[in-house]
Amino acid sequence: MLAMLSTRPAVRRCAGASALTLALLGAGLPAAAADRPQPDLSRFYRQKPVWGACEGPDMPKDLQCARVTVPLDYARPGAGTLDLALARYRATGTSQGSVLLNFGGPGGAGISELASGGRQFMDLTNGYDVVTFDPRGVGRSSPVSCGEGSEEASLVTEEHTDIGHPQALFKQLRQAADLCARNSGPVLPHIGTINASRDMDVIRQALGDSKLNYLGFSYGTRLGAVYAAQFPGKVGRITLDGVDTLTESLAEQGVAGAEGQQTALDDFLDWCTTDIGCPFGQDRRMAGDGVLRLVRSLDENPVPTGFGGSLSGQDLVGAIGQALYSKELWPSLERALVSLVEDGDARRVLAFSTGGVALPGDRRRTDGGLVDAEDVPADNLSSALMAINCADDPDRPTATRLAKDLTDLRSAYDQASPVFGRYRLTQLLMCYGRPKGTDFIRDRVKDVHSAKMLLVGTRGDPATPYRWTEETARRLGSSAVVLDNKGEGHTGYSSSKCVHRKVNDFLLYGTLPPGGGSCPADAPADRLTSGGSG
Repeated sequence: MLAMLSTRPAVRRCAGASALTLALLGAGLPAAAADRPQPDLSRFYRQKPVWGACEGPDMPKDLQCARVTVPLDYARPGAGTLDLALARYRATGTSQGSVLLNFGGPGGAGISELASGGRQFMDLTNGYDVVTFDPRGVGRSSPVSCGEGSEEASLVTEEHTDIGHPQALFKQLRQAADLCARNSGPVLPHIGTINASRDMDVIRQALGDSKLNYLGFSYGTRLGAVYAAQFPGKVGRITLDGVDTLTESLAEQGVAGAEGQQTALDDFLDWCTTDIGCPFGQDRRMAGDGVLRLVRSLDENPVPTGFGGSLSGQDLVGAIGQALYSKELWPSLERALVSLVEDGDARRVLAFSTGGVALPGDRRRTDGGLVDAEDVPADNLSSALMAINCADDPDRPTATRLAKDLTDLRSAYDQASPVFGRYRLTQLLMCYGRPKGTDFIRDRVKDVHSAKMLLVGTRGDPATPYRWTEETARRLGSSAVVLDNKGEGHTGYSSSKCVHRKVNDFLLYGTLPPGGGSCPADAPADRLTSGGSG
């Protein structure tokens, strides 16, 4: 999916055959494969994490951190390991185990998200330890990076989709893929949803839980669905909020995502232009053109970030996309854009584009150990998003077919959104030249025979359209129960009191809404705290 990120709101290299092999190991093997001896994973399932204070700036004192070791390659567990970073808030009441959170992305780091936004999950500590993790390749868990220079692919994409000779584009995309491989280390061929799901089962056992209780947002719903398909007997109380597609190609997802983000941008500009501090003025018709002019200007002349890099127009598009998934972020986005437009200061915008992680350090580990927070690469969010999405999608058009379709693709994406179209198209094209992704998700994540799972779909979701909730529920079968949220915004748990209550009732007490149930749209709140330039 090209969503949440916080959706914010993604390049991986898992060879298709290898990924499918790994998936089958946890999903119920066909007869021929079942006859082969299976790798011994017992040492990983015998772990007990040692919890202690979380290190790093702005870490809450009551947030505890630990690590769990997993095999780099589940098919060859002796070929290397990596450590996954965990964090938790302890249960305040009688504990019934743990509930594991994933905040989406793909590429979103769980620990930083829980540290900054943990308050909304405190209700769950009435019965659970609330736990999250940085998935492999993300955050402190062996973060992938494409390094300096990889962003040039975006600029070349913009240039060469307008001409009839795209070979220079294909060459640039291959160079970008090579940069990602060189900068990411050995984890890159082994990140993605299939392995992340297997990691979650190791985490489940390490936490001492016989069943996985789980709350996943956006991309995290894909991860939860894959887990249910691989480990149906280990499904406890699973909630999927902002449900991802399991069937649509990256090309289809990209168009849907561009359309949704354009709608969200229009809503933001409707709000912004009523404020005298809006950097695009108070004329709503002119504001949209102002955003597009700013993007194109920065693509031609990127501005320094103050950290040794620069901010291009496509970087700005990615940052805006991150901020649009929640109305609560609109005032911060407005202030960041004011700083950029009026002062040429890109730092606030950069905080959105990096997902709030630190800028690159010079001590990043590649030996599988945990990475310090300050050493997480600035491009980890985007690099992991591309890696995971590419690895999860089996479609790889040939150069001949891609060259033939490039003009039509460009037109479709531009029509979906003049601002986000090219950014989304680049995410699609960045899969070119990479190994074919797994077809396990598309072909095998269906008709899941597990405990009931609660799927939350929001009618006005800009990133994961409601139809995806309905489609995924049909694919999962009788185990899926749909909660219809009539509201707006990406995901419902943090934006709807009704959704929040019903999800908590299910996770804490096992109570499912009759027939799935529905939640009305919350009454419009007063204007959010004004952004301005302060």
